[in-house]
Amino acid sequence: MFTVTDTSLSTRFPIYTRANVGEVFPDPVAPATRSLLLFESELGWRDAYIRMGAFETNEFPDDEFCILGVAGGYCYLNASVMRVFGERAPGLSWKAIDEQFFGAQPGIPDYVEQPGDIRPDLTEQLEQTFGWVFSITDVDQLDRLNDHKARTIDLRASRPDFSSMSDLELWEYAEALFPFHRELFQEHIYVTTLTTVPVGVIQTVATAVGRPDLIMPLIAGVGQVDSAEPSYAMWELSRLDPTSDEFASGFEQFRLDFGSRGPNEWEARSPTWDTHPNIALAAIDRMRLAGEEADPRAHQQQRASERAEAAETLLSIVEADSATHGQLAAAIVASGAWLPARERTKTNNIRLIQEVRVPLRELGRRFVERQVFDEIEDFGLVLNEEMEEVFGPTPEGLTERVRERRSTHSQLAEREPEFVFADSPSDPSSWPKRDDVEVEPLAAGDSVQGLPGCPGVSEGVARVVLDSSDPTALGPGDVLVAPSTDPSWTPLFVPAGGVVVDVGAALSHAIIVSRELGIPCVVSATNATRRIRDGARVRVDGNTGVVTVLD
Repeated sequence: MFTVTDTSLSTRFPIYTRANVGEVFPDPVAPATRSLLLFESELGWRDAYIRMGAFETNEFPDDEFCILGVAGGYCYLNASVMRVFGERAPGLSWKAIDEQFFGAQPGIPDYVEQPGDIRPDLTEQLEQTFGWVFSITDVDQLDRLNDHKARTIDLRASRPDFSSMSDLELWEYAEALFPFHRELFQEHIYVTTLTTVPVGVIQTVATAVGRPDLIMPLIAGVGQVDSAEPSYAMWELSRLDPTSDEFASGFEQFRLDFGSRGPNEWEARSPTWDTHPNIALAAIDRMRLAGEEADPRAHQQQRASERAEAAETLLSIVEADSATHGQLAAAIVASGAWLPARERTKTNNIRLIQEVRVPLRELGRRFVERQVFDEIEDFGLVLNEEMEEVFGPTPEGLTERVRERRSTHSQLAEREPEFVFADSPSDPSSWPKRDDVEVEPLAAGDSVQGLPGCPGVSEGVARVVLDSSDPTALGPGDVLVAPSTDPSWTPLFVPAGGVVVDVGAALSHAIIVSRELGIPCVVSATNATRRIRDGARVRVDGNTGVVTVLD
């Protein structure tokens, strides 16, 4: 079964996985995203690897996907490419890359070295880049990503009146932003990859001296995390009378500042807090039920204090070894810059995608009025090469095609895509339906082992929430059990007593945010949403990664 969104796959780098990318694209990829933005992302990723000295241009095919790919309608990430990076990078390895980006997920085969994987010349270049990483001690030193932040904020502030533009002008406005996405995505991958350097030093030293318990506190509470800012703003709104003018004006400012965020936010067809404000209002409503003890800024300050204490402890342990002490001290300071930098680069990308989304939604609205589309979001089901037909004399010829794609998209969304494959995927028709996947539920006293996401221990009633736009079952102090967590989920962390996630790794976006919000969190708890009964009382140990059913 081949879908209109499927891409070529690499033979040189044969292993593909849903790890990490499953949080970015949890649903099947829409045709417009596949043909408009995904290859720009691929090129940006290559640019980043070449810029840091990890790869050469000729290692990638010119006009075909390699690092990213779509199979059975779902986006996959090339694990082989990232593992080669780990093997070339000084102080890293393929196992370190797996741990930081993929988490403890089953089924990924061991790395097998291929000719050309080991490149001492590129390792030398990477060593120079890694050395530079430690010179960055504050996120504001990274001028390029801060320039990107200013430019994307300005795009929103100077947004034209799309209702006064012609159909073609709307398309040309959106199309002109695509190259900027490549630039922003390059910066995102560049910063994301280099974030592993100081974090890797912290992990290595803490493990070597027998104090792995200090790793999580040392990469929590760093501050200046842009992806956490919406939760702080929502909290302030939740303290206001929802019928007051102050709330109304505050919420309008919130939509201006953070309206680009939402579920599955890399996908232009998806809703955001601005296009569908009820999603944000639902999260604020959940926060409104929580007491002052849930104030996320207070939790962030507590984590910052714990970070300082953990740093002092670990540095004192290695004090006698001046080289290790110096390297560790530099890594702790640098991580405080690179972790928030990673979230800043992602937020910049999301702002840009919103400025692509809004004019395309206006096009979608017009085509619904003309009875060419059934839904506004149908613009996302049109391929780039079909845009001439959209603006031609008989666009209604697209109607049945779009309906068929919407049906196919819905059918694929019901499937559980295979987590990893080598060389080629299995037929999507053989993938189990999500509702048919059966696992044995946990009984009282049973536990599931995941990875520590945010330190701390909490107990509460488990609430299995599968859709971030419908959090009504979640009450103050409950444990949120979720399939994955893009930033649209993180405001729900605030009233929660703890968080358990099916997938995720140490550097997952939402996990970085959860550490800022100070909520005990366990990630990579495979099938937790199926194994933990809704309403069960559970203990979440964010220090060890163990989730235990108490009753």
